[in-house]
Amino acid sequence: MGGLFVAIGDSFTEGVGDWDTRHPNGVRGWADRVAKQLSKVDPDTRYANLAIRSRRLAGVVEGQIEPALAMDPDLVSFYAGGNDLLEVRKDLGPVLATYTRAVERLATSGARVLLFTGFDIPLHPVLEPFKRRNWAFNDHVRSLARRYPESVTLVDYWTWDAYRDRRMWDIDKLHMNRAGHRYMAIQVLNILGVRHQLEFEPFGPSERVGPIQSVSRDVEWLRQWVLPMFGRRIRGITLGDELQPKWPEPILPADGLKKMYRTRRRLLAAD
Repeated sequence: MGGLFVAIGDSFTEGVGDWDTRHPNGVRGWADRVAKQLSKVDPDTRYANLAIRSRRLAGVVEGQIEPALAMDPDLVSFYAGGNDLLEVRKDLGPVLATYTRAVERLATSGARVLLFTGFDIPLHPVLEPFKRRNWAFNDHVRSLARRYPESVTLVDYWTWDAYRDRRMWDIDKLHMNRAGHRYMAIQVLNILGVRHQLEFEPFGPSERVGPIQSVSRDVEWLRQWVLPMFGRRIRGITLGDELQPKWPEPILPADGLKKMYRTRRRLLAAD
């Protein structure tokens, strides 16, 4: 019988940036891709994804960990905390303490646990203060992975040079695009030692951008993404407030993720 893979977290795991209206919440993402490849190895593999964009660490811990463990998973992926790092006024100490308790709970559950560092994204100077918080968070993730070598596998995303290419990122510069999610799925499968059929085509030489065009792009990025993001935080709303998890109950990816989503939409429309 196949095992159960449960993915928990925020936009990174939900799949934001890998836009596809044929999938729940309009995104595909690396976790769906990993689940599909696991099902090619064993068609009995089951998969659930509880991640929702914009969730802070406390929300993931309180709303996703126990429901995930109640499914008795064999593999759990856990990535959360990135949204907390963006709140520069929030003390990092309690965030790391909450993350530690979450990892302790997962690592002692009997499941294999995937932890992720956060990538050291080349940031515009307006967001530069967040980099040091990201470095401290990553060091903490690595130390916890070392603490539980029998149950925790580290995906050290921070070290992968491929993501230094801006063509791996969505227009908001904070989320991986389709290429980035595909590459992540390949790396996760390789780390797990799972044979798969995914391939990544290297990019050609990047285009050269002049200083005037670069400034214009930065201004537009600030207008379209950065200012609205901080505006939502001030108002206490998030992009995930009206969303439900993509796959809240275990499914069989071998049956086809897009096919299952079409069936779900037909059933909802019939109601």
